[in-house]
Amino acid sequence: MSATKPPQLFYKPLAIGAPMPLREQPVNVERMIHFVPPHLDKVRAKVPDMAKKVDVILANLEDAIPADAKDAARAGAVEMGKTVDFKASNTGFWSRVNCLNSPWFLEDITTLVSEVGNALDVVMIPKVEGPWDIHFVDQLLAQLEAKHNIEKPIGIHAILETAEGMKNVEQIALASPRMHGICLGPADLAASRKMKTTRVGGGHPFYRVIEDPVEGRERMSAQQDPWHYTIARMVDACSSAGIKAMYGPFGDISDLDACEQQFRNAFLLGCDGAWSLHPNQIDIAKKVFSPDPDEVKFAARILEAMPDGTGVVMLDGKMQDDATWKQAKVIVDLAKLVADKDPEYKEAYGF
Repeated sequence: MSATKPPQLFYKPLAIGAPMPLREQPVNVERMIHFVPPHLDKVRAKVPDMAKKVDVILANLEDAIPADAKDAARAGAVEMGKTVDFKASNTGFWSRVNCLNSPWFLEDITTLVSEVGNALDVVMIPKVEGPWDIHFVDQLLAQLEAKHNIEKPIGIHAILETAEGMKNVEQIALASPRMHGICLGPADLAASRKMKTTRVGGGHPFYRVIEDPVEGRERMSAQQDPWHYTIARMVDACSSAGIKAMYGPFGDISDLDACEQQFRNAFLLGCDGAWSLHPNQIDIAKKVFSPDPDEVKFAARILEAMPDGTGVVMLDGKMQDDATWKQAKVIVDLAKLVADKDPEYKEAYGF
């Protein structure tokens, strides 16, 4: 017997009184998910101003929050949801809860939904291993939404950080109408795979290609990206499911050049955004995950030259056809969303 839910039931609420599941996720610019440790008063005090500068504010309750600060972090997240008007700045409000097998997860979810459920856009679930994890959270959220009269369904964003989760990434992406997206958690995934690295994302000096021997000079070599396959497979899983793929953290907050390059690699492969762990990564993410103005203007020319997306035209000596028209539309559509969020990009794009 098939375990697949029939289409007519997939978009049916999982609890009596819960909001109707969304058939499509809201279209939002989410170039950076800015992580905030809510247990720190001085950091939390900066959130109202920070919300005006970023696309998503995330109240972090999991890793980097000490065990004896979990309750304070949860209370801080609730305070943020009650006191900050995220909608006024068109900024998403998310929370990364503790993992499902932790002693804090249940209280995280029940407190957030009961106290700030109507302000909360997405819950980020760590260490998702298969669709069964999403099904559990999906059902629990529906029950809590019904109990507390939540007006819209809260989205789920899964973190890909175990080998089991990587094996099941396609099923995870399709597990629920709540699925907002999946992001890469390179540190935990590296440990799960037994990769021999202590770096959090980025390339590695020992992961290289080297040319064949050349007489008379030293052989050239180049550092490689060990996350290329993982990101590409995650992007395929998310794109086929109609949800977002996002890069996770870049741990070396002092190496801005390497951070920019890793974000750019992820952007070119199809990711919509990345985490920002420090304020100095915000502008990097904004620059990288916003289309280049020259690319946007050229893409707009393609769309103008091929209004119905058919045929072949030559622009600047380059052939354009229906395939490049589709590529151009991706760039222009994203640029329009960015322009609505940031006036400076609107001017740069000429919209």
